[in-house]
Order: sequence, then structure tokens, then C-alpha cells
Amino acid sequence: MVIFLAVSVSLFLLYVLFIFPTQWLKIERVHHPLGLNKRIMQISDLHVDKLRVSARRIRLALEDAQPDYIFLTGDYTYDERYLPRVAHYFKAIADYGLPVYAVLGNHDYDLPRLQRLLDLFKVYHIHVLRNESVQLDDFQLVGIDNDSTRHSRIEPSFEGVNGEKPIIVITHDPNVLLRIKRPFDFLMAGHLHGKQMNVPFFFVFKPKGPLAAKGIYKGLHFGEQGPYYISKGIGQAGINARFMVRSEITIHEL
Repeated sequence: MVIFLAVSVSLFLLYVLFIFPTQWLKIERVHHPLGLNKRIMQISDLHVDKLRVSARRIRLALEDAQPDYIFLTGDYTYDERYLPRVAHYFKAIADYGLPVYAVLGNHDYDLPRLQRLLDLFKVYHIHVLRNESVQLDDFQLVGIDNDSTRHSRIEPSFEGVNGEKPIIVITHDPNVLLRIKRPFDFLMAGHLHGKQMNVPFFFVFKPKGPLAAKGIYKGLHFGEQGPYYISKGIGQAGINARFMVRSEITIHEL
């Protein structure tokens, strides 16, 4: 009886500390007024192969936030077997009827046939920005491809971008901002999962670039070229658990 109780308590604590944070979605709200009067929903690091947040929960978050745009900041899956699940989430997001823009992450480049993922973006009318920019009504949107896989091209990304409207940048790996020499008004990234396992020296054993090494791995920060936000992401990479870090969708009030 004592052994059974000890095992039960251990399993309960394991669930509460490591599994529950992956299911208990947190809606982070960031207020950084640029005079746009726009609300942008950022969804980062879906990792659908390990995602425990349902598409319905994302749809409810959309209905509650009523954003003007949706930005997806990379890492959808590394395995082609999960592309149907990616399509399921893309459909839930795209069916809301808002403009959706996306960039690729490092895990996406592990796909043997990346074109299959790119085709899904087209099916659901999600605009993928691969080192390019687009002129929107209220701002200029720059999409920089993933830096850790050496796919980022900063200068082409900013081609045609001027200071006539606010400049918003989306990318996956935030370390790229250390090489950006052009000013921007706001940058959104992911990749670092807010540590995912909030334990000391995590990024010593799992290096994730100079920002993480400096203790910059989540939230709003201010760099030389402009402010930037690093999302904790909605899915998990590696072990399918989080410790003292909840899954996140971010609402940016700009």
C-alpha cells in the first residue's frame, strides 16, 4: 500500500510539474505601442509532433483576442509523417480569415522534402517570407529565414524597406538580430522555448547561441537596432515536457 501510494504521488508530481505545463496554454500580452493600433497574434514553435495544445484551443484564443494579423515564427515539424497534423493546425488558423504570415525554423529544414511543407502553406494561403519583405497597409513586414541553419540573408530581407512606415521583423532564431545593422521598430522570434526546462545551466548543456548564453531567452528586450520579443513557443522540442515554463501564444498590441 505504501509503495502504491508513493508511486501514485510520484506520477502525479511528474504530470503536474512536467506534462501539465505543456497543456496549460498561457496567453502572453505585450503592449508596445507603435501607433498602429493593431493586434498581432504570434504563434511560435508548433512542433506538432509533440504539441499537446489542441487546434480548437488555438481557435478559441483567436476568437477571444480578435487580432488583425497572425504571424507564425517557425518550427512546424521535422518529420513528414506529421504533415497531415500540420495541415490540421494550419486549417484551424487560416479558417479564421485573417492575413497569416510565416517564416521557417531549423526543424523545418530537417524535412527530407521541404517542398511538401511549403505546399501546405500555399493550400491554406499562408504567406511564407524567406528573406523578403512585404508592404502592408500600416507597416512593412520583413521575414528573415532561419539563422541557425545558415539560411538567413539579412540584406535581401530588407530590400525595398524604407522608413516611411514602421518596420516589423519576424524570424525564428533571435540570434540573427546580433547581425542586423538596419533599425527596426519591432522584431518577433521564437526558437528558445523560454528554456523549456527552467533549470540552472540549461543552455550550457544545450547551447543555443550567444543570446541564450547571456541569459536572454524569452520576453521583451531592447537591442541596438530596436525592441524584440522572444516567444516561449507553444510546442516542445526534444523531450516532450516543460518545467516551470508554460506553452505560450503571444498577443502583441502595437
